[in-house]
Amino acid sequence: MTETASSAADRRWILIVEDDEDIRSLLSKYLSDNGFKVMLARDGRQMDEVLASEPVDLIVLDINLPDEDGFSICMRLRNSGSPPLIMLTARGEDTDRILGIELGADDYLVKPFVPRELLARIGAVLRRTAPDLESSQKMSAYRFSGFLLDSSTRRLLGPTGVRVILTSAEFDLLLTLCRNPGKIFSRDELKASSTTERSVDILISRLRQKIENDPRDPTLIQTIRSMGYTFTAKVSVH
Repeated sequence: MTETASSAADRRWILIVEDDEDIRSLLSKYLSDNGFKVMLARDGRQMDEVLASEPVDLIVLDINLPDEDGFSICMRLRNSGSPPLIMLTARGEDTDRILGIELGADDYLVKPFVPRELLARIGAVLRRTAPDLESSQKMSAYRFSGFLLDSSTRRLLGPTGVRVILTSAEFDLLLTLCRNPGKIFSRDELKASSTTERSVDILISRLRQKIENDPRDPTLIQTIRSMGYTFTAKVSVH
């Protein structure tokens, strides 16, 4: 096991949801050999049983499943606040990749792929979604327009105190904006919370749906023509 893989794994639990037994076994062995603890499910029903009984750090989800397709599973997981999620599919069309991102996937990998690529993507997603030590030692609650964004618990509370469910990528993007109010970000600068310029636009649209009074006429996340986006809210740090 490489040093990079070992540090990324840190004995994290990975749930593989895949109906192909050969692929399931291959990925289970490879990730186990690289320091992860692995649980397996062949369909949505088994996945639900695992999630109800065990804590999971990341889900690897195949789209083509026998009972419920991965897009539907991704949507309901995100509505309930799931762990980070990487989607696997034999489809390579941009529309499927964009749909997966729109529904809340943190990353998207097209079959066939080499296990090492999945390992690298898992490590990247876990590093991006895990609170770093430096941040956890600082005041990390950001208040804006009645919302409270807590980087230590990775939660967003609305003005009434009710939790607003965010995907990992949505949270990372909003955290970046809260830490830099008034700064104009290009799409390229915001790719750390996404994968492509188009994905940034999708994430911005989803965030607006969740924090703007009128997403069609946004006042918090504003588009700066030919430049990118800026967060205009007054932010206080606690």
